[in-house]
Amino acid sequence: MTAIVNSCGDYENLFNLFNAIYPLSEGLKSEIIKNSEIVEVKKKVRLLRAGERGNTIYFIVEGAARIYYLSKEGKETNTWFLFENELLISVYSFYTGNPSFEYLETVEDCKLIAVKKEKLDEMYLNIMEFNFSGRKLTEFYHMRNEIQANDLRMYSAKERYEHLIQRNPQLLQRISLGHIASYLGISQETLSRIRRQK
Repeated sequence: MTAIVNSCGDYENLFNLFNAIYPLSEGLKSEIIKNSEIVEVKKKVRLLRAGERGNTIYFIVEGAARIYYLSKEGKETNTWFLFENELLISVYSFYTGNPSFEYLETVEDCKLIAVKKEKLDEMYLNIMEFNFSGRKLTEFYHMRNEIQANDLRMYSAKERYEHLIQRNPQLLQRISLGHIASYLGISQETLSRIRRQK
């Protein structure tokens, strides 16, 4: 992982995301830049391992990443794929301070904005407007998580695949079929069969 000099251009999409929720003041923009760092990471790098404490939240400027866990037998199950302008975080570990049960790994070379939890908490404490934006963003990710959980509980493998591709059409160009099959809870052979039926 390589830290590079912060450039305002790298923050443009993050600021746009927050501005869509609540207008960002110039002061808050400066605080975000001051309390974060830009890091460049090659693909297939684990940013967090199970058993480690996840004290960093990442905004993806460029690239793609996944979140997965390992069964007792060592089998990987993907739970999230994340791309540009999305947040990458081990939610449980970040907010509880307990060791993570999942892994965060880059799927492509990535450029990330990284913020440590203590810095984020400090900004929440000192800048009231940031609390509103943070809460709204958290609500959005909770809803996304609920939609995903409902898909896995309520729909067939074919329907889960169709919903996933509708929401993330870029998946097939950027994520391997093996990873997609793991996310859907099916074998790669079953996924190939579903795709042939379309």
